[in-house]
Amino acid sequence: MRTKLGLWIDHRKAIVVAVTDKGEEIGLLISKVEKQLRRSGDAPLKGHYESQLLSADDSRQRTFTGHLNIYYDAVIASIRDAESILIFGPGEAKDELKERLEGNNLGGRIVGIETVDKMTERQIAAKVRKYFAVS
Repeated sequence: MRTKLGLWIDHRKAIVVAVTDKGEEIGLLISKVEKQLRRSGDAPLKGHYESQLLSADDSRQRTFTGHLNIYYDAVIASIRDAESILIFGPGEAKDELKERLEGNNLGGRIVGIETVDKMTERQIAAKVRKYFAVS
């Protein structure tokens, strides 16, 4: 069975639309990534001890990257069997996922990458149907 897959992705969620000979399936993957971690406490502190109460920026970045890696691994696991993959979305996530797919020897299955704004599930499904009907 030939599976053609469209994937709308950003850092918060991924919507997967699989088009097969039997029909169409829509899946949703939610990320637990929080881009801007919040400081604890109500008000910013002044003085010598402020730096001790805030986590270092590189520590925050490592945490963010670790959560993204888990998220991307889950997305890759759900699309691994696809023959053709169209990736689209509003931000950097689509390009980051493309690099991860290429690192997993799945880059040859990518048929297109497009920048689009936020879309509903119906709009995403229609875009995927239209793309694979034409190509």
